[in-house]
Amino acid sequence: MASSSGTKGDVPKEVAIKKVQRASYNILPLHASGAVPAIMELPEIRVAVKALRDLDNLPKIRRVDGSSMLGTSGTSAHDLLDWLGLVFGFQLSNRTVTKLKDKVFQNYLLWCKYLRTDSEFPNAATQQLELLYIGLYFLIWGEASNIRFMPECLCYIFHKLNGIVHGNEHSATGDYNEPTHHGEETFLKDVVTPIYQVMHKEAGRNKNGHASYSKWGNYDDLNEYFWSRECLDQKWPMQHDIDTSVPTEGMHTKDEAMLIIAWSPLGSISAMFHPDVFRSVLSIFITAALLNFLQATLDLVLSWKAWGSLQYTQIIRYLLKFAVAAAWVVVLPIGYSSSVQNPTGLVKYFRNWAGNWQSQSFYDFAIAIYMIPNILAALLFMIPQLRRSMERSNNKIVVLVMWWAQPRLYVGRGMHEGMFSLFKYTLFWILLLISKLAFSYYVEISPLVEPTKQIMDLRVGYEWHQIFPNLKHNLGIVISIWAPIVLVYFMDTHIWYAIFSTIVGGIHGAFSHLGEIRTLGMLRSRFHTLPSAFSEGLVPSSIEGSRKNQDGSNRKNIAKFFNVWNAFISSLRLEDLISNSEKDLLLVPSSSDGKEISVVQWPPFLLASKIPIALGMAKDFKGKDDAGLFNKIKYDDYMSSAVIECYQTLKVILRDLLVEEEGKEFVKLIDKKVDASINSGKFLNNFRMSELPQLNNKLERLLNLLKEKRDNTDPQDVVAHRRQIIKVVQDMMEIIAQDIIISDEEIAACWNAVKDRIKYGIFNVNLDLLKNESWGEKVVRLHLLLSVKESAINVPMNLDARRRITFFANSLFMKMPHTPQVRKMLSFSVLTPYHKEEVLYSKEELNKKNEDGISTLFYLRKIYPDEWNNFREREIIKDGDSLEDHMDAVRHWVSYRAQTLSRTVRGMMYYRQALEIQGFSDMAENQDILGGHASHAPEKSYHDQLSQAVADMKFTYVVSCQVFSMQQKSTDIRDKNSYQNIVNLLLKYPSLRVAYIDEVEDTTDEKTEKVYYSVLVKGDVGCAKEIYRIKLPGPPTAIGEGKPENQNHAIIFTRGEALQTIDMNQDNYLEEAFKIRNVLAEFLEPHHGPRQPTILGLREHIFTGSVSSLAWFMSNQETSFVTIGQRVMANPLKVRFHYGHPDIFDRIFHITRGGVSKASKTINLSEDIFSGFNSTLRGGNVTHLEYMQVGKGRDMGMNQISMFEAKVANGNGEQTLSRDVYRLGRRFDFYRMLSFYFTAVGFYVSRMVTVLTVYIFLYGRLYLVLSGLEKSILEDPSIQQKQSLETALASQSVFQLGLLVVLPMVMEVGLEKGFRTALGEFIIMQLQLAPVFFTFQLGTKVHYYGRTLLHGGAQYRATGHGFVVFHAKFADNYRLYSRSHFVKGLELMILLFVYLVYSQSYRSSNIYLFVTFSMWFLVASWLFAPFVFNPSGFEWQKTVDDWTDWKRWIGHRGGIGIPVDRSWESWWEKEHEHLQYTSIRGRILEILLALRFLIYQYGIVYHLNISHHSKSVLVYGLSWLVMFTVLLVLKMISMGRRRFGTDFQLMFRILKGLLFLGFISVMTVLFVVCGLTIVDVFASILGFMPTGWSILLIGQACKRFLKSIGFWDSIKELGRAYEYVMGMIIFMPIVVLSWFPFVSEFKTRLLFNQAFSRGLQISRILAGREDDSTSAK
Repeated sequence: MASSSGTKGDVPKEVAIKKVQRASYNILPLHASGAVPAIMELPEIRVAVKALRDLDNLPKIRRVDGSSMLGTSGTSAHDLLDWLGLVFGFQLSNRTVTKLKDKVFQNYLLWCKYLRTDSEFPNAATQQLELLYIGLYFLIWGEASNIRFMPECLCYIFHKLNGIVHGNEHSATGDYNEPTHHGEETFLKDVVTPIYQVMHKEAGRNKNGHASYSKWGNYDDLNEYFWSRECLDQKWPMQHDIDTSVPTEGMHTKDEAMLIIAWSPLGSISAMFHPDVFRSVLSIFITAALLNFLQATLDLVLSWKAWGSLQYTQIIRYLLKFAVAAAWVVVLPIGYSSSVQNPTGLVKYFRNWAGNWQSQSFYDFAIAIYMIPNILAALLFMIPQLRRSMERSNNKIVVLVMWWAQPRLYVGRGMHEGMFSLFKYTLFWILLLISKLAFSYYVEISPLVEPTKQIMDLRVGYEWHQIFPNLKHNLGIVISIWAPIVLVYFMDTHIWYAIFSTIVGGIHGAFSHLGEIRTLGMLRSRFHTLPSAFSEGLVPSSIEGSRKNQDGSNRKNIAKFFNVWNAFISSLRLEDLISNSEKDLLLVPSSSDGKEISVVQWPPFLLASKIPIALGMAKDFKGKDDAGLFNKIKYDDYMSSAVIECYQTLKVILRDLLVEEEGKEFVKLIDKKVDASINSGKFLNNFRMSELPQLNNKLERLLNLLKEKRDNTDPQDVVAHRRQIIKVVQDMMEIIAQDIIISDEEIAACWNAVKDRIKYGIFNVNLDLLKNESWGEKVVRLHLLLSVKESAINVPMNLDARRRITFFANSLFMKMPHTPQVRKMLSFSVLTPYHKEEVLYSKEELNKKNEDGISTLFYLRKIYPDEWNNFREREIIKDGDSLEDHMDAVRHWVSYRAQTLSRTVRGMMYYRQALEIQGFSDMAENQDILGGHASHAPEKSYHDQLSQAVADMKFTYVVSCQVFSMQQKSTDIRDKNSYQNIVNLLLKYPSLRVAYIDEVEDTTDEKTEKVYYSVLVKGDVGCAKEIYRIKLPGPPTAIGEGKPENQNHAIIFTRGEALQTIDMNQDNYLEEAFKIRNVLAEFLEPHHGPRQPTILGLREHIFTGSVSSLAWFMSNQETSFVTIGQRVMANPLKVRFHYGHPDIFDRIFHITRGGVSKASKTINLSEDIFSGFNSTLRGGNVTHLEYMQVGKGRDMGMNQISMFEAKVANGNGEQTLSRDVYRLGRRFDFYRMLSFYFTAVGFYVSRMVTVLTVYIFLYGRLYLVLSGLEKSILEDPSIQQKQSLETALASQSVFQLGLLVVLPMVMEVGLEKGFRTALGEFIIMQLQLAPVFFTFQLGTKVHYYGRTLLHGGAQYRATGHGFVVFHAKFADNYRLYSRSHFVKGLELMILLFVYLVYSQSYRSSNIYLFVTFSMWFLVASWLFAPFVFNPSGFEWQKTVDDWTDWKRWIGHRGGIGIPVDRSWESWWEKEHEHLQYTSIRGRILEILLALRFLIYQYGIVYHLNISHHSKSVLVYGLSWLVMFTVLLVLKMISMGRRRFGTDFQLMFRILKGLLFLGFISVMTVLFVVCGLTIVDVFASILGFMPTGWSILLIGQACKRFLKSIGFWDSIKELGRAYEYVMGMIIFMPIVVLSWFPFVSEFKTRLLFNQAFSRGLQISRILAGREDDSTSAK
């Protein structure tokens, strides 16, 4: 609703000055003077305004002094919202209303029911009271600021205020009531601000994400206080010191059964039915009991910090769970021991302990009792309706029954799906698990059983000092072999998921008609069916009725389709995706009523070459049978249509062109003869077809003359032009009369008469028709039909235009809801958060060049050459013309190809244009529709004005420009430009709104303080005009994450029932906007299961895929996820959530349940997905639609992509720790939980397990090879199956390739582009090193996910969305990837090298390569991918510059304020900052992980020649003596450099000389006396370097302790030395490759597409010349 802008209370003076004096409004001009706007004439608007202004039967509000406020000037109550504002002191500009009362209060009523309290919501007997309650809730919501993230807190506030309203109701009119406030901002000050201050205080304890979650309260913690009845006992207003802290909620046995079966003598699945094997299998229940006991113990341990605030019922539940689990751990082993014949070991112990309990049936009886809860759970699983009812019930008996299964919560109740959905995803997982378990048994487990048995009985010899000499059965070997197999067993489930999701997603997509029209050929063959499909899907059925059987209705529907089609094609032209000629070939006539042209006028690209072919057929046709020729022509419907249209159009043109009646009569006579001949079947007898080409040539000449643009001011030119036209018309008439018509006396006589009068001008023409646009359109179209050849078959040439046309055509055949009329559709808003991203490129940014002399404009001109040429054609820019005169258009052309706000706003405003066109079609009369949409006319018709009004009513676009005010005040030129560009957008799009946070200084009682406002502005008369201003309790972005807080402050300015969230890197298309009515109708569809949809997921098209190979890889990966991935997640798995934009929310549902995102610091870093979690937990339903798509940009450079992946991995790490994931996992049934796990955090866990498997495998091999165990096993003659053992040892390496995870990508491309194209793209991706890229990003995911789990502290990482055409320096790459990739890559490389060196004496190289190939590939990818995909990464000069820069950086001393890109020390401190804030657990884990590096030294020293094969522990002890000696010498050198390096140079040199001589002496003794060899020296380096790294890692974890004892500087210098070594190892291959120029050329071709490669060469040629960036050429 509209309202006057601004608050009337404490508005600062400088703010008030900005106010425009005349009343401003948002959508509805309630107080407009003069003519009534069209929108105010809409019946629904008039009814709503009347209902809101009904104040009858409400008490008047009395001032404190006793005077009435009702009817007084300035503070009068004009409507219900004014009345509520006067009662409670709401700000007058805070207004929004909805009529969906039941939906608005659904959460409030559930809250009251949950707390078992009566709602302060009496049955509203009148519409007035309903509006009053709704208005009260939305006034609270609108002014709640950050409290909007706490929905139950809003319920509590409404509960209290509504009780006041209900208690003060007066039935008699004229009664007075005292207000409950003391000023307009009373509600803000007394209710909102105190709660805000509590939240702000809690957020301050977060310590920038470093504090433990148990140390501070986030939004969810504070909101969940209002889930308890304690909140109802608080005084009103709520106490400020209240403690609102609340707690957060804190293996399966099939694997054991498989191992038991495989271990049995029979070794097959059938062995399970053998009595002894079956009895052994029954021991899995003991394992289950142990796991349950472990779970109960963890529940106690992990929740002990929250025990102080837990409800006593939860504490009792935890204790009882623990007691019962402990009891079963005792009972089941005792029962099992009593049932085993000849027990041994622990079984014998339990049997003796059991005493007299021995009974064969006791264990079976115990199992039966143990399984009762599981059987009941299975029954409830099979009847989801019963489970839903029980979970939602507040009956005390039912609550007590459910209490044991799961704690009672306000959210997460009744999430179970319907029977059919349950059956689908259960069947999916049963088939998947059967396949996975069978494969694991036969491939992973069974082959290893027999070799393992042999190894356990084998006597082996060690080549080092055995630490556990009494260890039996060679358990160390068994663990080394089986550990990676176990990890692969858990990890490969995700691979099976990829396979099954690919199959199911492909089948689902095929049945959804995806890819049925994917080429231009398919489009042409089915284009004739598009109007009917369009009519079925996009035309409101209520308008047409029985339209199929009515020719007029069919023509009207075709006209509606062509109106939409023409708008679509025109938008392609404005976007420069097609040229003018292509536009002409794709457009259809704007008006066709069927009176002049009897056939459908298809786009000319469908009719290309049809007329020339028909002419050839007619000319060459032999015989006089009309049916033969006509049947040939009619066989091709398009050809038949083209022939008829050409003939009828020619008649119309000649009729209108000729002035004299005699000429017109002659044309009519010819027409009459043609019709008579056709009707009588004698056309070929009466007309000579061989002369048609001659007539065609003359006709083309005539049409060319009619199309010519002449100078009408030159009389001579006009006369000459007229004569030429008349001459051609005469020639045509002569050819028809004398050459084509065969001996017709009437025609001959008429022609002779006409010929004699030609000199009198009977064929005179009307040249004024050339100014008629509609007539000229007919001329152009006829000329196209006659002249267009087969080349038009490939129209359009632009690949993106083809994609959009084919997808739009294809989508018309997909299943979608029936579309309503625009006036009956759901209203919706679009919200885009903006911070400081690019709005519109400036001239300077376009022409700024990188190191290679490439500017952004130059780059884009080479990437999009066809679009640049189309732009020049549209702007009429010729070769050599300067671009200065067209710079504004050039800036927009570039910005519309980047990820800018301008592109996003243009795309979203297509919604309004589409609604205008569709509103016109809904309301206009037949003649208006057949005449075309008149939006281009100078005078807007009534229907045009009404359609614009309806579009305004149904659609709102708000951009939340958080820093808009700051940009206005800033002196920075970029900020100023951004502000002005946003204002220009407001002026360009009058329907656009911008919301921002305004910070002003307010002086009260001589005290200055900052005051914050949420402000909404629109464009008006050259400036941004303020509409609303809402005062805030404090800075809204100071509590949570920036982006969701930015959305939250602006969401109050959105309207309607739906809300689409659009990010800054997205785009929209006009043709897709036409389907928004269908999409919104999904909210009302009844076929979505037990719950209506609350989030509608839309597919996305990644438009940045053509920029570079990296962008293409990301595009394919993202496309796979947003199509086939989300398709399967939504159906059948029912676990799709909100993964960002452009999903559409049920606005009312979500704003009453916490908003469209969560904003708590750190934990909600991935704020989008938490809204999906929240929606599902609160009874929502998330779907996925594929008949509409929205454009989206992705990161395009290696570093950008890596930072994005790091941000997502950090966010997933926080998700893993969140209460939302815990609750979803516990509240879902088992199979839906599996779906949730493998599509959410399980993806990252699987990636981490993949890398962990490599580590476990290699460290296991390291243990076996250094200890000599592997050699002993493989050389032992008792091992008969060496080959099978080696194959089994290597089996897990096959899975490291992970090639199967690309299956969804191949399937989706195959569906939408064809499987031949999919195979080609897959091969090209491999040739462009896509596996290297994806393997590298695997390291990024694992590193940041693992670090977040260990240490927390995830932070937002800005990636930027610009074009990456610059070279990243080596130091930049080193800083970004050192810890995530380089360190790990070097560690794996050393592992592989050691394994190679110490196993080559007894293992073949083929087996080694087979085992380790994928791991070497991983090492190479992690070490060198950043340089392979770095522009100009292997150019010699840049390599030299990079080395110089890196040396300067690593040698620079750090200090306070020194940035990380200037000093290695600053970066090093920053890189390990997380260790200073981590928990004790995190430090201990870091130290334990660092100990793995000590195995190198322990194993290698026993293989040195100097050790003389000794296995004494003294050998290892002496190695530590050597290690400490080396470190001591390095410490002496470091201290000497600091103390004597400057003032006592001579002494320092003497010290170094003495140390050098001592080193030479010691080495001489070792070589001569002790038997040291050169091989030993290199081996010692391999052994001691990892030890030093281990010491370094432990030192970093113990920084505080080492600083206190003065050893921190030594650790730092040790770290610098290792960084030097690592840098040199990585840099050397780059240097070698840079020597060869062809490497750089190859890499450039690899990284960028062919156009850019040409551009790069051109830029080198142009280097040193004048800048030609201002030239259009």
